[in-house]
Amino acid sequence: MMKNYPTASEEYLKAIQKSKRKLRGFIAEKNCAPLMLRLAWHSAGTYDQSNKNGGPFGTMRFKAEQGHDANNGIDIGIGLLDPIKEQFPVLSYADFYQLAGVVAVEITGGPEVPFHPGRVDKDEPPKEGRLPDATKGSDHLRDIFVKQMGLSEQDIVALSGAHTLGRCHKERSGFDGAWTANPLIFDNSYFKELLSGEREGLLQLPSDKALLSDPVFRPYVDKYAVDEDAFFADYAVAHQKLSELGFADA
Repeated sequence: MMKNYPTASEEYLKAIQKSKRKLRGFIAEKNCAPLMLRLAWHSAGTYDQSNKNGGPFGTMRFKAEQGHDANNGIDIGIGLLDPIKEQFPVLSYADFYQLAGVVAVEITGGPEVPFHPGRVDKDEPPKEGRLPDATKGSDHLRDIFVKQMGLSEQDIVALSGAHTLGRCHKERSGFDGAWTANPLIFDNSYFKELLSGEREGLLQLPSDKALLSDPVFRPYVDKYAVDEDAFFADYAVAHQKLSELGFADA
């Protein structure tokens, strides 16, 4: 579907560029790229194409959404970002949270994800239970990403590759550990680890293993494990789509 992006003012565009520079330095200093990416994704991933609500519209600023089971610990990321956001009152929270996710990928060595400003903040948090459940398999992934959000099966695998960043925390998700040996570097090692089997000290969730056993998902895993450029190209497309769910639809 073609996007009909709103026209941002010169003041707004300048604030985007300035805040992006601030975010680069801050996220690098705090080593918080995984948390920023999680915040952006969890904000966007609540979109429901059937009733056209939820999505990347700043509602994660509300305690009600921060309190959803899948968002344990996200309030830490909100707290880190608040002092920077206060410097740019002209920016919507919706744009700011998505910009933080784009910067997180970029400064850890990942692809540049196209970013279009103009998301407007909404005041009603989405319902609980719209985000993926890591304990479930392929059917669940399709229900959430394809049926609910409107993304593709290829997008599912490409986006899963972002697990190359970060780790699970027992107190937040019930799981503990990182997916890769270098959880602050964005590369294709998630797929390499997935294909090499379980390794002591590293994590593979049921939703990760589903990518190996599913006949549609598996070829993308094989491809991305040997071709990082292909992964980066597909990831940038999928991340942009996720960050624009429900935004600027023509």
